[in-house]
Amino acid sequence: MFNKNIKLVLAVAVIALAVWQFTENEIGNGIMFILLAGIFVLLYFKNEIIILAFLRLRKQDFPGAQKWLGKISNPEAALVTKQQGYYYYLQGLMVSQTDMTQAEKHFKKAVGLGLSMKTDLAMAKLNLAGIAMTKNRKREAQILLKEAKSLDKHNMLAEQIKVMEQNMKRAGQQPKQQFGARAGRGGRGGRR
Repeated sequence: MFNKNIKLVLAVAVIALAVWQFTENEIGNGIMFILLAGIFVLLYFKNEIIILAFLRLRKQDFPGAQKWLGKISNPEAALVTKQQGYYYYLQGLMVSQTDMTQAEKHFKKAVGLGLSMKTDLAMAKLNLAGIAMTKNRKREAQILLKEAKSLDKHNMLAEQIKVMEQNMKRAGQQPKQQFGARAGRGGRGGRR
């Protein structure tokens, strides 16, 4: 796993090598080095480890995706800001089944750093809404659900949003439980 700055240094070095090949009338070698530099620039913006983790996740191979993400020891040094967002987004998806508090931290960090696709941002906010709902923070869950709905322009998450809205309505219709003493049973200075 290369640091993101090393990838840029390699790209610049390969471009310099390409220019040298062009001056030596080795046009084929120069073109090959330009293409090689393009690969380094591409990998600067689209991290190879994140791509491999996404491929594992598409196959529902959570341990495999976690293994790939584990290869990134320092996301701030290895990834650009958007890729850091996707790193924490994937981490949130991984731990959402086991540790809601940790998943919430990862999703909030991913939303804060930013995700380039609106559907991914909507999915992160939908997950945050689900976590807020399970922690009885209904108002926050409603706000996050509304934001997720507005971000989902292509209705890719329409079914999940609909289920979440139904669950929120069901939770709102449940009777409120009262804890503690009641006024008629000796509470608030009542005498017998």
